[in-house]
Amino acid sequence: MKRLFQPFLAAALIAAAPHVYSAGCEGIVSGLDAIGTKPQNTAPIEVGKELDEIIEQGFIEIGVYESFPPFSYSEQGKLVGIDVDLAQHIAAELGVEARVRAIPAGENVDADLRNYVWKGPLIGGKVVNVLLHMPYNKELGCRNEQVVLSGQYFNEQLVIAHRKDRFDGDPPKPAWFRFEPVGVENDSIADFYLAGFAGGQLLSNLKHYKTNSLAMEALKAGEISAVMGPRTELEPLMDDNIGIHRPDYPGLQVSEWTLGVAVRHTFRPLGYTVDDIIRNAVSDGKVEAIFAKYGASYTPPNW
Repeated sequence: MKRLFQPFLAAALIAAAPHVYSAGCEGIVSGLDAIGTKPQNTAPIEVGKELDEIIEQGFIEIGVYESFPPFSYSEQGKLVGIDVDLAQHIAAELGVEARVRAIPAGENVDADLRNYVWKGPLIGGKVVNVLLHMPYNKELGCRNEQVVLSGQYFNEQLVIAHRKDRFDGDPPKPAWFRFEPVGVENDSIADFYLAGFAGGQLLSNLKHYKTNSLAMEALKAGEISAVMGPRTELEPLMDDNIGIHRPDYPGLQVSEWTLGVAVRHTFRPLGYTVDDIIRNAVSDGKVEAIFAKYGASYTPPNW
């Protein structure tokens, strides 16, 4: 998924640790709108709401990514998925209606934060109160001081799904793709990693797909031997002929990353409350149950 992995191209080269991002950003932040200014494109009433206002109005607007199974996608005209269920849980805990909005991905996560959390798009649309599926990453937080990243709800992992009949019970490592074709989503971290692996020795066997879902279809059809990508996106698409594992990735420091939520920096009480709701849902197993509902295993965040 290109929109999520762009920030991790840099994170793949440095070990990123989760922090509160108001400090320690020297040398990372430059050229940003100053905190305290009013840089939004939309009217003030549309740039977000205080927690009290949300409770009073009786609904909360939560953003998820469109066409992003198993997290958020349309099924028989209804928006469903892991992130949709989590959004509904957040709203229920607040005692308000969940108005879940599927948003298109921008060029990168920074653009999504700008357009849907703190500023608003240049033409049409408005921000949401909470945006789900945000990388919890120090550099991203420092680059976007107008938002607060919190609400960590799971860790994603880079894995390899493979045809069992091609590897005789011995799951493949990246070096094996010198001899076997492997699928990746365009412009993903798997794409960049394998393209540069061993000085480009895998390029002739690297097959590109628009989505991980299409790559998995090709794997099940026997057109390729493996797919490298995020566990949660690949796992629900497996069948009995496909195995999945997480090998060592030489030269890649970050093969697991944390996802959470984003709110505008001026609405910290909302962020704190949502963070508490999510933390409780992780602790009591509700988030894990949501993942299981959609056929995905669950790895809790590293708090």
